[in-house]
Amino acid sequence: MADDQLVEGYAEALFRLVQAEGELDRVEDELYRFGKVLESNYELKRALSDQAVDSSVRTGMLEELAGDKVSPQTLGLLSFVVDQGRGRLLPEILARLSELVAESRQAAIAEVRSAIPLDDEQQAQLADGLSKATSLNIELKVIVDPSVMGGVVAKIGDTVIDGTVRRRLEQLREQVRS
Repeated sequence: MADDQLVEGYAEALFRLVQAEGELDRVEDELYRFGKVLESNYELKRALSDQAVDSSVRTGMLEELAGDKVSPQTLGLLSFVVDQGRGRLLPEILARLSELVAESRQAAIAEVRSAIPLDDEQQAQLADGLSKATSLNIELKVIVDPSVMGGVVAKIGDTVIDGTVRRRLEQLREQVRS
């Protein structure tokens, strides 16, 4: 329960700060993407969380990893959370921040995994289709994932919509077995 309160508190503070500075879209997107990288890399998450490692070393790791890929403002926010000893909660804090941003726009986040990058038109069509299917305003977060075999996998909250070739083949196998 204490972790949930910390996640909520940090996410709300970051939201207010980024919103006040007028950089909400860009910074939130950079933070979301960094959170996904961190979420999938246990060793990095552990290194950023290790209180035995000096804060300046942890900040240096952040700068080396994200420095040229994110804005100075985003790097500063990441460094702040890590300096406060909350590196282990960083993926959850950043995910909650994205939810707060979407909620402020009366939308839901759809995390979409695709083997290839989607262009603006494809993203617009996908967002429109997901909005119609769920009756929600949808904000897409597209993640390129080479393990996805043809199509996309969309996750909206606890709902997963699997539109991949792999899933269609599995469905065909099930029908043939029946």
